Amino acid sequence: MKKLLYICLAALAVISCARMGSPDGGWYDDTPPYVIGSSPNDKATNVETKRVTISFNEYIKLEDAMNKVIVSPPQLEMPEIKAAGKRVIVDLKDTLKENTTYTIDFSDAISDNNEGNPMGNYTFTFSTGTEIDTFEVSGYVLAAENLEPVKGILVGLYDDLSDSIFKQKPMMRISRTDSRGHFTVKGVAPGTYRAYALQDADGDFIYNQKSEMLAFSHHTFEPSWKPDTRQDTIWRDSLHIDNILQVPYTHFLPDDITLLAFTAIQDSRYLIKTERAEPHKLGFYFSYGDSLLPVIRGLNFPSDSAFIVEPSAKNDTIFYWLRDTTLINQDTLRAEVEYMMTDSLNQLVSQTDTIEFLAKVPHEKRVKNKEKEMEKWLKEQEKKKKRGQDYDSVPPPEWIKLKIMPTGSLAPDQRITIESPAPLQRLDTAGIHLYTKVDSLWYKAAYTFRPVEGNIRKYELSADWKMGSEYSLEIDSAAVEDIFGLVTDAVKQGLKIKKEEDFSTLTVNLSGVQDTGIVVQLLSSSDAVVKQLRATPAGVVKFLYINPGKYYLRAFIDRNGNNKWDTGDYNADMEAENVYYYPDETECKAKWDVTRNWNLTSRPRFRQKPLAITKQKPDKEKKLRNRNAQRAKELGKEYIQKTTGVRL
Repeated sequence: MKKLLYICLAALAVISCARMGSPDGGWYDDTPPYVIGSSPNDKATNVETKRVTISFNEYIKLEDAMNKVIVSPPQLEMPEIKAAGKRVIVDLKDTLKENTTYTIDFSDAISDNNEGNPMGNYTFTFSTGTEIDTFEVSGYVLAAENLEPVKGILVGLYDDLSDSIFKQKPMMRISRTDSRGHFTVKGVAPGTYRAYALQDADGDFIYNQKSEMLAFSHHTFEPSWKPDTRQDTIWRDSLHIDNILQVPYTHFLPDDITLLAFTAIQDSRYLIKTERAEPHKLGFYFSYGDSLLPVIRGLNFPSDSAFIVEPSAKNDTIFYWLRDTTLINQDTLRAEVEYMMTDSLNQLVSQTDTIEFLAKVPHEKRVKNKEKEMEKWLKEQEKKKKRGQDYDSVPPPEWIKLKIMPTGSLAPDQRITIESPAPLQRLDTAGIHLYTKVDSLWYKAAYTFRPVEGNIRKYELSADWKMGSEYSLEIDSAAVEDIFGLVTDAVKQGLKIKKEEDFSTLTVNLSGVQDTGIVVQLLSSSDAVVKQLRATPAGVVKFLYINPGKYYLRAFIDRNGNNKWDTGDYNADMEAENVYYYPDETECKAKWDVTRNWNLTSRPRFRQKPLAITKQKPDKEKKLRNRNAQRAKELGKEYIQKTTGVRL
C-alpha cells in the first residue's frame, strides 16, 4: 500500500501543476507560486528606478501588505504595493539613497490565487551602489513587564551609537516582529550597531511620543556569519518521519538580540472627562495625578463643606461625594473648577473651567422609580395578607450593605477587609466584635482594626488566627453610619481558619543575579499575582500557606525598593526593571514542602515564560495543504492509470 501511495504521488506530480481542483474530482494545485523574473533583477546593483516588478508563474494574491511587507531602509512616504495578476508591483515614493541596499521583505504575504498555497518567506533585494549588503540580525521583542511576545512592533538599527539618536533620526534598517515577538533585519552592512523597537504611532520611525511603546538597549553588536547545518524533517505521513536531513545554511549572527519593550509613564496631565453617573457624587478623571486636588466653587449651589473628597491612590481619579440631600436632588450642578494641567511647554499650570454636572437619572424619575418599588412591595404584602401568610405593614429600613472579604475559609496570614458603599461619618469600633470558638464555647478574640491607606471607604481587620479554629465577626446594628444617615443592620459572619495540613509550602532559592532587591511573585494560571515576597539577602523566598494547585513564578529587580515593578524612561536613559520567569509549572499539593532552585539567567529571556500562561500565542504557520495524497487514495489505482498512462 505504501509503495502504491508513493507511485501515486509521483504520478500526480506530473499533472498537478497543470490542473487545479476541478468538479470531476481531479488533482488539487498544491504547488506554491515561484518567481520567474523581475525588473530590476533580484540582487541587482546600481539600480536607479523606484518601481520593482516581480513576475510569478501563476496568478497570486497579496495578503495584508500594509503590515506584512517591510521595506528597508524605512520609507517616510508609504510605498504603494499591489498584486496585479501574476505580478507584484512596488512603487517606492521616497528618493533612493546612494550606495544603499534595499530589501522588500514580503514575509508570508504571497500565495497563489486559487488554492492559497503560501510561497513562504520571500525577500527581494537590490542596491543603488555597487555592492549588496547581505548580513542579517535577529532576535525577539518582549513586553518588559511580563515577557509577553510583542507582535507587530517595529525593530530598527542605528550605527550612530549616541544615546539621543532615537529621537533625532529615523531608523536605518527595520523589521517587524511576528506573533512570537521574533524579528529579522536584513540587508545589514558590516559595522557596529544598537537595536531599538518602536510602536510608531505617526510613521516617522522616530521616538517622539511618550505614548509609543519602545525598547532600547545599551548593548552593541557587529553582524557576522558562520557555516552551519540544520535538520530538515521529511514526513512519510502526518504521523511518521521518513527521513531527517542535515541541510547546510549560512547562520547569521547575532540571532538572539532581546529587546524589552515598555511604555513610559504618561505624566502629561489633562482632564479626560467628568461625570455624574450617580446623583450623589461627581467624578473627575485625569490622565495623570497631582498633589493638588481640583477646587470646586459652586455657581448655582453652595459648595462650602458640600463634599467628602475621595481621591484614588495616584490622584488621577477623584470623586466628590455630596453631603446634602438637597444637592443630590438637584439635577444640574454648575461649578467653576480649578485644577492643574500640563501646558504646551510641559509645565504644570492652573486651569479653570466651568462645568455642568448633570445627573444621569433625573430626580423626578428616581422618585417615580421608588414609588413603583413601593407599589410592588405593597401588592406583595396584600397578597400575603389574603393568603393568611405573615406580612409587613411597614417597609423595611434601608441598611448599609458592608462588603466583607474574604468569606468562609481563611489562611492564617489573611486579613479581613470591610468596605462601605459610601464614606462614613461615624464608626463605633466598640460595636465590632470578634469571637473564637473553644470547646463549643465562644470567647472574645483580640484584633486590630485600621483604615486602609489610600481608600477612605475601606478598613482592615487582622488577628492572630489559630489554625483549625472557628471565628465569628459581629457588628452591632447602627455601629456604622454613612454620610447619608444610613446605618448598618446587625452583621454576623462566620469564619474558619484552615489547618496546616490543608496547605503547601514553597521555598525558592535564587541564583544568577547579584542583587539584593529581588521580589518574587507566585502566579496563578492566568498570570495574576497570588502572593509576593521580597527575597532575603541570601536569595531565599519562602511562600507559606499556599492553597493546593498549579502555580508559576515571576521575579523582578526592585531597584528603588517600592515593592512594585516600574517602567522605564528613555529620556532618563533608564530601562524598565528586569523581569524573569521560572520556565516550568510548579505544582503545590496539600502537606507538601516544595523547593525550587532558580537561576534567573540560565535561559535567555525569550525562552523563559511558560507557553501555558503566555497570552500572545504563536500564529499558526502557513503550510502547503498537500491534499493530493488523500485524493490519490480516493481516486484509486484505475483512475491514475487512465489519466496518467502510468501502470501501477
